[in-house]
Amino acid sequence: MFAARSDLIEEIRDRFAHVEACPFGGARVFFENAGGALRLKSVIATSAAFAGYPDNQGRDNPASRALMTAIDKGRADMRLFLNASGGQIFVGESGTEVLFRLIRTAALGAPEGGIMLGSTLEHPASRSAMARWAEVTGRPHVLVPHDNATGSVSLAAYKAMITPQVRVATIVQTSPVTGMSVDVAAIAAAIRAKSPDCLIIVDGIQHASHGGIDCAAYDADGYSVSPYKVFARHGYGVGWASDRLTACSKEQIIGGAAENWELGTRDAGAYSTFSDVVDYFDWLGAQVSEESNRRSRIVAAAKAIQDHEHDLIGAMIHGLGNARGLAEMPGVTLIGGPGTEAREGVVSLVLEGMESGALVSFLGDRGIRVHIRNDDHYCGNILKPLGLESCVRVSLCHYNTEDEVTRFLAAMEAAVAST
Repeated sequence: MFAARSDLIEEIRDRFAHVEACPFGGARVFFENAGGALRLKSVIATSAAFAGYPDNQGRDNPASRALMTAIDKGRADMRLFLNASGGQIFVGESGTEVLFRLIRTAALGAPEGGIMLGSTLEHPASRSAMARWAEVTGRPHVLVPHDNATGSVSLAAYKAMITPQVRVATIVQTSPVTGMSVDVAAIAAAIRAKSPDCLIIVDGIQHASHGGIDCAAYDADGYSVSPYKVFARHGYGVGWASDRLTACSKEQIIGGAAENWELGTRDAGAYSTFSDVVDYFDWLGAQVSEESNRRSRIVAAAKAIQDHEHDLIGAMIHGLGNARGLAEMPGVTLIGGPGTEAREGVVSLVLEGMESGALVSFLGDRGIRVHIRNDDHYCGNILKPLGLESCVRVSLCHYNTEDEVTRFLAAMEAAVAST
């Protein structure tokens, strides 16, 4: 979509730091976005400003009131970004920590007995938390198997394993290894149909930078985002918990507000940097639509991002101009196959005759930054069933361009020719 508007893609890229060059390694194409997206320049400036403020929250002075205003705005912007009506917005240590907190609270708050339901597609952030609290509460942790061929988990696969005994369920919206998304709303509806009171937690960490989020439509009870994967910075996670989940017993300061999820003094700069992210989506939405309100512009921006990334993914897999795509290159195997419809920002692959680490280095020498994923506690759930020790993950974002895809494909042709 942005390819037809060179002025817009340049304006987009100008809002991010280190788009074309690594400050340590020099010029490169950044296709390692799933490991952490590029940072907005506004986020960097906001982080520096808030890091220097010596004042604390809750005091009777102008600086303290400014911090509280930033927190209130950040919380409101987070709610708008997630389209989360009701419930509580909170900031935690990381997206992973937020998932652990949500799942722990659900497991301890749900009625005794029953099962906890997840899938083999999930990142260990949610899967580990489910395993831990299933053990503590004496429940079976049941896993819906994903499809190795498609790299996703289907509604039908979930339906085959949903029973009225499901007390807590987790859904990963997009796999950070295969890049394939799932239909969260449909799966949640199927769970509610058989177990209406089930507490449902969604891992939106990989999805957040690639598509719109609509917690109001998911009918879930918890949602987690890692801001460093959606143009902000490391050091915090964003969570949403429904009123029902918030009412469950959880760790709290004695005498504190019953709805409070946060422990201790939070970083006002974390809230404010997420406001920078939402401001960016608002700006982008105004460039690609005529929408008049902030939420509608955020939705329009997310749709434009999806469309542009879908074009780039299609070019990467099926070719662009005279450059053939990965699906046509001999010796290249795509994790999850050549499908693009449900794919969000990630193409993972192996090249016959070249070890994945060697391919990462080969591409790096040609100015293409990608990353190896190994059969370990992070990615073994995807790679082990395929009999793979590792793969190369190529991950893009909406500020990437067709020219960068073409450069990547040329580097891959050189890799293929060298094997």
